[in-house]
Amino acid sequence: MAIRPRHRDQAAMKNLLSILSALLLGACASTPPVPDWQANAFTALKSSTSAYLEGNTRVADFEFARTKSEVAKTGRVDLMAKIELVRCAAQVASLALQPCAAYQALATEAQPAEQAYAAFIAGRWTGLNPALLPPAYQALVAQAQQVQPHISSLPLAQIQDPLSRLLVASLLLQKELLALEDIGLAVKIASNQGWRRPLLGWLGVQLKRHQTVGNAAAAQRIKQRIELVLQATP
Repeated sequence: MAIRPRHRDQAAMKNLLSILSALLLGACASTPPVPDWQANAFTALKSSTSAYLEGNTRVADFEFARTKSEVAKTGRVDLMAKIELVRCAAQVASLALQPCAAYQALATEAQPAEQAYAAFIAGRWTGLNPALLPPAYQALVAQAQQVQPHISSLPLAQIQDPLSRLLVASLLLQKELLALEDIGLAVKIASNQGWRRPLLGWLGVQLKRHQTVGNAAAAQRIKQRIELVLQATP
């Protein structure tokens, strides 16, 4: 399994954290000193997301609680809604498709861009303005909003960031618009990154597909991969 260098791993997180970058990264380039809470919140959120993808729930929850504590210092509900969306997106990318209840409790205070992003990761694309989304997703939503979009026309391959690609693959899977070869691609992405949680989810999807068509040999190979992943320490 390939292991990415640290600087490339950090780059892979940028798209998912794009809804926070203007706040947490843009401020770093300003003349006044960056408030400690901003740097602390950004670092903790990255750590939480990484731990979640690796399957380490204990560390992920601890770091996310630390993120919330830093953001709470501002008293801004809209910022709390932003970080809840980041966590929800990681869950969707990992095929953990539970409702984003924590965000919903804060949704009325969220900004239009965050409300659009919340609708996007929930799969509510009808009437959604693509221009409000991060650039990586705009073409996808615009094409998917067409009547009877053709699977092969959806620009999944145009998304370069690994985590964003898994997110989109999950959303297309829910809409039954994911090409068969893209399931294998999602497995490969999660495997290359060493992201245990989404890898198990996508291997499960791949296993069901092969079992459905009666491909016993392929199904057995996938079961062996799942057993191997389960041996890894989160």
